[in-house]
Amino acid sequence: MALRSQLSWLDRIEYPFRSNFLATPDGNMHYVDEGSGEVILFLHGNPTWSFMYRNLIKRLSKEFRCVAPDYIGFGLSDKPFSVSYLPQFHAKNVETFIEKLALRKITLVIHDWGGAIGMSYALNHPENVERLIVFNTSFWPVKGIMSVEIFSSLFGGPLGRLLCRYFNAFPRFVIPYAFGDKSKLTKSVHRHYIEPFPTTESRKGTWVFPKAVVGEGEWLATLWEKRRRLVDKPVQFLWGLKDPAFSTRELNRWKSAFPNHRTMVFPDVGHFVPEELGPAAVDPIEAFLKANPSPVARNAESSYIGHDKWNTG
Repeated sequence: MALRSQLSWLDRIEYPFRSNFLATPDGNMHYVDEGSGEVILFLHGNPTWSFMYRNLIKRLSKEFRCVAPDYIGFGLSDKPFSVSYLPQFHAKNVETFIEKLALRKITLVIHDWGGAIGMSYALNHPENVERLIVFNTSFWPVKGIMSVEIFSSLFGGPLGRLLCRYFNAFPRFVIPYAFGDKSKLTKSVHRHYIEPFPTTESRKGTWVFPKAVVGEGEWLATLWEKRRRLVDKPVQFLWGLKDPAFSTRELNRWKSAFPNHRTMVFPDVGHFVPEELGPAAVDPIEAFLKANPSPVARNAESSYIGHDKWNTG
């Protein structure tokens, strides 16, 4: 497939990564796989894709293996109209993706719907997740929060379906609305979120997610009930305080569930934290990773030190 020639809008200087594809029963899942070493798995939300993590991947891939899939229906992956696009669908695909690539001892980076999707895997396979890096997200039911119910009803209902399908509403209008500093969303960057959805049928996934905010509350409740399986994992929160969707209320709930955490808040950053912070997110993440080495890294270091001492006699 001559992907490069088909994607004339894709800036390969901004996003210089080799494209990989995993065949699934519902189409080809695109992913980035850069660097080597411990695995960092980046999971996006709606309506973003691996492009959002490009600045982190460029830097962190010098020391780590950075893997970032685009869910079916998003980014450079196939977008069949016939699938459900429910978060459970994506969670199952992510689990298969991790198994097929044999990803082990993962540091999980999550944002937006990547929170519930990633936590679904982590809660079912806590032994394979070493650390969590959390941008604005949640993984619990939100029924009863009026503003959230209104949002879900509007964008997940008939009007939302029309706006998403015929006006590409989420990337065109919701992304700039949710930025804390709108000057950071350049036309060039914004284009990379609009262009992956060129047709009315390709946009179904962007509509299903807001509907699921309330509609999939029972599934979200099952995730929250299992939260103690990860209670001892080290967690880094990087939280934008100008987010219209996720406030300090959600951050505090995260912090109460995971006491082994570091927290950085950004007063002028909105919802799309990795995009808004860009390279500025790298230093706190590197500091967190070094302060919380995985058992694999600790064992390797111990082996090296022991070997070095033996050699010097």
